[in-house]
Amino acid sequence: MNEYNTNNNINLGENTPKPKKHVFRKMASFLTAMALVSGGSIAVYRQLSENAYTSSSSGNTDDSDNKASSVSAEKMSFIKTDETDNGAELTTEEIVQKLLPSVVGIESQFTVSSMGNGYYYGFDIPSSFSETGTGTGVVITKDGYIVTNAHVIYDTENGGGLAKSIKVHVNDDESYDAEVVGYDTDCDIAVLKIDAEGLTPAEFGNSDSLELGESVIAIGNPLGFDLMNTVTSGIVSGLNRNITINDKAMNLIQTDTAINSGNSGGPLINKKGQVVGINSSKMSSSYGSASIEGIGFAIPSNEVSQIVDDLMEYGYVTGKPQLGISCQDVTETISQMYNMPIGIYITDVSKNSAADKAGLQEGDIITAVDDKEVSTSEELNAEKNKHSAGETIEITYMRSGREKTTEVVLDEVKQDN
Repeated sequence: MNEYNTNNNINLGENTPKPKKHVFRKMASFLTAMALVSGGSIAVYRQLSENAYTSSSSGNTDDSDNKASSVSAEKMSFIKTDETDNGAELTTEEIVQKLLPSVVGIESQFTVSSMGNGYYYGFDIPSSFSETGTGTGVVITKDGYIVTNAHVIYDTENGGGLAKSIKVHVNDDESYDAEVVGYDTDCDIAVLKIDAEGLTPAEFGNSDSLELGESVIAIGNPLGFDLMNTVTSGIVSGLNRNITINDKAMNLIQTDTAINSGNSGGPLINKKGQVVGINSSKMSSSYGSASIEGIGFAIPSNEVSQIVDDLMEYGYVTGKPQLGISCQDVTETISQMYNMPIGIYITDVSKNSAADKAGLQEGDIITAVDDKEVSTSEELNAEKNKHSAGETIEITYMRSGREKTTEVVLDEVKQDN
């Protein structure tokens, strides 16, 4: 679900989902691209460049308030990680035997708009059509709650939005219609619910206890369900990797375990048979004959736990900060052409937003946050996201050639309805 912006017009803190790229529609990049690993007709790529930006996009279904409120309080601790991480190490065979019943396949149907309408060389071009995406999920309760990646069930590229239907394949013979409890495209986590009992929930471990070089295993559905429940193994290649994905700076686990299209939402498992990450992306090459293999990423289980708790209780992730502005980067070239300072040009301020209350206006150019210089919207977002909603940051900006400062009390990003 990597996103991109063709006009570089940035929206900081607004809840408008952005486009997601579909299968094999690879955008041009210089050396490498980040590919989120949903399968079927949805495989997505993103240019890693200096012009990356971040925008908050959390949401749920229209009736998610009712769904979230129907979740009992006792379920809110279902995914709490094992902080002690006690337990004996298992063989690969024992790990697979333990986790395989907790891994499911997810099939999402999207209605997307075509690029054009009418006739082309005598062929009728439909205005919309259906596409299918596949991914993986992990069972987290006996009664049918499942965690997966948001990009498995939400299309942000062609306006497909939330999948019109979602099926969860528990095994070769059983499938269930799924409801969306909540999702967040920035965090790339979604919670689904199926009407099933007696499922086998996965045990979640403490991702903070992972060590570099530690053995891990992934289970998923690469390239769809023909290769369902594929098991791959490797090691933890890196910890606390700050990677921009979904145009959101994320802190991820790096692994050389084979992760391919269709593995999205599947578990990364430690040697005790505990889920320590949710697989989401890999690094891929898009430059000449260069080849990049064995660079995959997973969302740490400790972060997944917090996100899922919020989605289950509220239907959205709490505490995410927003300014409430749209903006455009003032690059060095633009600065020279228009005699403007390098920074982030505000193109719009939402009424009653944090920025509006702090006195920021359209035409202001932000140059620093808390005395740290920022020259791009990505840098601005990185500084903003170090804080939680309700906290105060100091913004330095230029207005009519004069430098000014203001304190901004950050708003909370709420769900889309």
